[in-house]
Amino acid sequence: MYSILLTLFITLALSACGGQQTTRPTPPNAPVERQETHAPSSQPNTQTMPSPTQSQPEVDTPGGYYMDDGPEANPPSNLDDIPDATPKAEVIHPAATRPYKALGEIYVPMKDYQPFKQAGVASWYGKRFHGRKTANGELYNMYGMTAAHPTLPLPSYVKVTNPSNGRTVIVRVNDRGPFKHSRIIDLSYAAAHKLRILDRGSAHVEIEAVNAASYAAQNKIAPPAPDALGSNASNNSLQNAVQAFFVQVGAFKFESNASSLKQKIQNLGIANGNDIQHVYNSQLHRLKLGPYTSRSKASQIAADIKQRLNINSIIHTQ
Repeated sequence: MYSILLTLFITLALSACGGQQTTRPTPPNAPVERQETHAPSSQPNTQTMPSPTQSQPEVDTPGGYYMDDGPEANPPSNLDDIPDATPKAEVIHPAATRPYKALGEIYVPMKDYQPFKQAGVASWYGKRFHGRKTANGELYNMYGMTAAHPTLPLPSYVKVTNPSNGRTVIVRVNDRGPFKHSRIIDLSYAAAHKLRILDRGSAHVEIEAVNAASYAAQNKIAPPAPDALGSNASNNSLQNAVQAFFVQVGAFKFESNASSLKQKIQNLGIANGNDIQHVYNSQLHRLKLGPYTSRSKASQIAADIKQRLNINSIIHTQ
């Protein structure tokens, strides 16, 4: 009797072990985002500046610029004619004086103008950020003589020198960044060109704050004469180098409509994702293509959109 019960017990136990087992699913890996080396589009009100995940090391292209933000294939031919920024007394942007955190580091901006010198690596940013807001709320213009710095007052002016060739420029600091320890300043596309560091992506530079009052006294600055830039032809040529042209293809109340049109434009090959900007202001979702370095190129894009999508576009600068 005992052996019968023992046999029955073992049989039941083996049946239980051979049943279906439940396996815990493996959680999906979190998406990995790339880190950018300068500030988000505007200075936040909080002390923490939003930043992408830091689980992956930042990777630059071989030249030193960020991802696809490399030199243009056909840049304007007269970038050297773009004048340096002219230092002038300006009110410091209040929000830009607050301490902030970016990529795990805390930065404490200067609250007033004072003598400042620094040496280190300069990088530059261009078409990827063209037309976006800077840390003090202005629109970044890759053909302007501007720069980003982690702690200098916004705005302020600095002289940047490339000691390898002796070239110097004066730029207006109106943005935050870069946030890599090895870099001290992010230059605009035009400024980097004039210093001859575009192709390299980065270079060792020396920067020095420029006092607006001293600069005006030393240079005896006066209002420029009407013909200071030469003939009308040269004026138009310089304007085309400095200005950037955009094609606004729509303004929508609902974001989904803007996204739908963006997808259509990409599918037709009229523009790629990097050349299509989705801007929200005045309670409208605006879709803009650009920047383009000439009005004729912008007009060509507008005509293509009219022919293929039957949409009337608006061409504007900034």
